[in-house]
Amino acid sequence: MPTHSFLARIAHPSHRVVRALALAVLITQALISVTGSVVRVTGSGLGCPTWPQCFPGSMVPVHHPEVATLHQVIEFGNRTLTGLVGFVALACLLAAWRVRPRRPRLIRLALIMPLGVVAQAVIGGITVLVDLSWWSVSIHFMASAVLIWLAAHLFKAAGEGDREPVQLLPARMRRLLVGLTAITFGMLLAGTMVTAAGPHAGDAATPRLVVPVPTLVEVHGLLVMAYVLVLAVFGVWLRGTRPTKALLRCYFAACALVLAQGALGSAQYALGVPELLVVLHVLGATLVITITALLWGESRYRGPIPAAPEQPAGERVAA
Repeated sequence: MPTHSFLARIAHPSHRVVRALALAVLITQALISVTGSVVRVTGSGLGCPTWPQCFPGSMVPVHHPEVATLHQVIEFGNRTLTGLVGFVALACLLAAWRVRPRRPRLIRLALIMPLGVVAQAVIGGITVLVDLSWWSVSIHFMASAVLIWLAAHLFKAAGEGDREPVQLLPARMRRLLVGLTAITFGMLLAGTMVTAAGPHAGDAATPRLVVPVPTLVEVHGLLVMAYVLVLAVFGVWLRGTRPTKALLRCYFAACALVLAQGALGSAQYALGVPELLVVLHVLGATLVITITALLWGESRYRGPIPAAPEQPAGERVAA
C-alpha cells in the first residue's frame, strides 16, 4: 500500500476501522480482568510491592529474596498489559474523533475508555498500597465490570446510527432489562464478596473478609437464580413481540452463558475453588456482562451507520 494511501486511511478512518477498534477495546478490557484473576489465584498481587514503581527505586522487577520471581513476572505483566489496554482505548478514541460524519455519542463512549484505564490504574495502585485489602480488590473488579459494560455499548454504537432510539420492546420488557442489569451487578458484587472471604487473596498474608463463605455463596447463588428467572420471563414475553435476529441471538447467548456460569460456579465450590476454575469463572463473568449490555443495546434501534460524506474528486484521486 502506498504511504500516502496509508496516511489517508489513518487521517480518515472508516466506520469499519472504528468498529474493529471498539471490539479491541472490549476484548482488552475483558482480558485485563481475566489476567487480574491470574494474579490473584497465583498469590502474585504483591509481586510488585509498591506503586507506581515495582520496587522502591525501580519501575521493573528486581531480584528480591522475599518476593518470588514468578510472582514478580505475573504482577508486572499485568501492569504492563494496562499500557496495551490504554493504547487501544486511545486509538479507538482517535478513530472515533476522526471518522466522518462526526458522531458525538460515539466520541463520548470512546472518551470514557482511556479515562477509565487511568482510573483503574489508580485503583490498582491503591489496592497494592493497602496490601490487597479485600474491599479494594472488590472495587477494582467492579470498576472493570463497569468499563466492560460501557465497552460493549461502545462496540454497539460503532455499528449503528445516531438517531433517537426506537424501542423494539414494550415498556414492561424494558423494565425487565433494567432489573436484569441491576441483578447482574448485584451478582458480580456478591461474587467479589465470595472471593474476599475465600482463599485467593492475591497474597498469603492478606486478611480475609470475616463472613462465612457458605453464606456469601448462597447470596451469590440466589442472585444467579434471580437472573435466570428474569431472563426466563423475558423469553416468554419475547414470543409476543417481533424481535430482530440480533436480539434473539443475544437472548439465547445470555441463557447459555448464565447457565454455564452457574454450572462452573457450582463445580468450583464443590472442588474447593481450584485456580483454573476461578480464572474461567472470571472469564465467564466478563462474557455475561458483555451479553447483558448487548441485550440492552439490541432492544432499541438507532438506524443504520451514517454514510461518510463524499470526498472531492481531487482528494479521491490523491487517496
